[in-house]
Amino acid sequence: MQYRPFGTLDWKVSALGFGCMRLPSADGKRGSPDIDEAEAIRMIRHAIDEGVNYVDTAYPYHEGMSERVVGRALRDGYREKVRLATKLPTWMVRGPEDFDRFLNEQLGKLETDHIDFYLIHSLNKAWWANIVLRHKLLREAERARADGRIGCLGFSFHDNYECFEEIVNATDLWTFCQIQYNYMDVENQAGMRGLRLAAEKGLAVVVMEPLMGGRLADPPPAIRQTMIADPLRQSPAQLALEWLWDQSEVSVVLSGMSTMDQVVENLRFADEARIGKLGEADRRLIEQVREQYRARTTIPCTQCGYCMPCPNGVNIPVNFDFFNYAHTYDDVGAARFRYKFVLKEEQRAGACIDCDTCEELCPQHIPISEWMPKVEALLG
Repeated sequence: MQYRPFGTLDWKVSALGFGCMRLPSADGKRGSPDIDEAEAIRMIRHAIDEGVNYVDTAYPYHEGMSERVVGRALRDGYREKVRLATKLPTWMVRGPEDFDRFLNEQLGKLETDHIDFYLIHSLNKAWWANIVLRHKLLREAERARADGRIGCLGFSFHDNYECFEEIVNATDLWTFCQIQYNYMDVENQAGMRGLRLAAEKGLAVVVMEPLMGGRLADPPPAIRQTMIADPLRQSPAQLALEWLWDQSEVSVVLSGMSTMDQVVENLRFADEARIGKLGEADRRLIEQVREQYRARTTIPCTQCGYCMPCPNGVNIPVNFDFFNYAHTYDDVGAARFRYKFVLKEEQRAGACIDCDTCEELCPQHIPISEWMPKVEALLG
């Protein structure tokens, strides 16, 4: 196992972290609360035995059961071998007192008296302003850190770079952050700019969705053929992970592993990874694959936002982003989930009234009102 600096802490983290959002389930459904507990514990402990020292879970994972299973997996001396991370369910907070309520519940479920790395979960601009700042959650976190219930404070993030920059610069309490990052997300959300900003400020950067929920490990046939034709013949998953580990700003890459075979494979990849390992041939291959994915984009929306605000409240760029995602990665299910989870009903494509105001403002001259019914038909 390779180990890397974790921000400014006098501690090194394993290149691979165990993400506990996709543990094996007895009913075969991803994220099910019916976790195959014996197998999940076997997988987590095997990873720790092989050098993984960062275990990440969260309040909502597996409908609340992930933390309980992780707590049991870390019995018998395993808790002392790792740094444990979990997250405050930001969207469920109604007042400052909820910080302690959730944290104390999580300590019980995880069978521990402290959380090494505690994150404010899934921050975006609205939740930062209306929940974290409004309810003074940073003050509550500082109290919990002072009394030893949490070690370091961080946040996970899902919004644009400008919002990320605002949150990173808002306080000196942050020790680390967790961002969605992979070779297709270099300009999406925090992106590469966010990665570098956080690293420059001394924050450790935890990477989630390194394979986009497995989609980069199982590319469409044409893209797979491009990879197979390459003389290096790396697996799609290894190439994606090594692209991340190649970057010194990346502290640890989380993998949500569902089978023991995935654990064993990822451990091997992590053992072989190095900063600066990728050569020019690797970079050319990744750029070729990236362009192939981009060519699958259906609607030529650049996310410039000139079409906004919509007079009827539709979030046009995000609707198009989810529609394109479905086609780019051959994954309508994931796009539909995001469409319904992220967007309120009045922001979805179905709320379009075909007023054409947006079309006059679009630099790409996209017939937006013609696309909206198609978006709703596919994702609604």
